[in-house]
Amino acid sequence: MKLVERKLMAQIAVLVFALSLVSGMASAQPKPAAPATPAAAAAPADEKLDINTATKDQLKALPGIGDAYSQKIIDGRPYRAKNELVQKKIIPQATYEKVKDMIIAKQPKSAAKTDKTAPSPK
Repeated sequence: MKLVERKLMAQIAVLVFALSLVSGMASAQPKPAAPATPAAAAAPADEKLDINTATKDQLKALPGIGDAYSQKIIDGRPYRAKNELVQKKIIPQATYEKVKDMIIAKQPKSAAKTDKTAPSPK
C-alpha cells in the first residue's frame, strides 16, 4: 500500500472507533424517568378513578385531595355524577377542576336489572 492509502485507512479506523465509543456511551446512559404523578400511580392513564369505590389512599393520590377531602368524599357516597362533589360542597370548584378529568362516578349494577331469572313476587 502506498503511504497515502495507509494514512487514509488509519483515519477511517480511528473515526469508526470514535463513533463506536460515542454510540456505546449514548446507549449506556440511563434514560430519564418520566415524571411520576400521583394520579398515574392511582390508575392507568386510560382508566378513571371511580369516586364511589376508590380507597382513601387512591383518592389522596389525586392532586389537591388530602386526608380531609378524601374522607369527605368517602362519607358523601354514593354519587350519581362526579360534579356532585362540588354541588354537595365536598370539595371546592378549584380542586374539582384539577381532578375532573381523572375521576368518574360509576353506578352499581342493580340486582333487579341483571337477574332476569329470579321469579317475580306474587
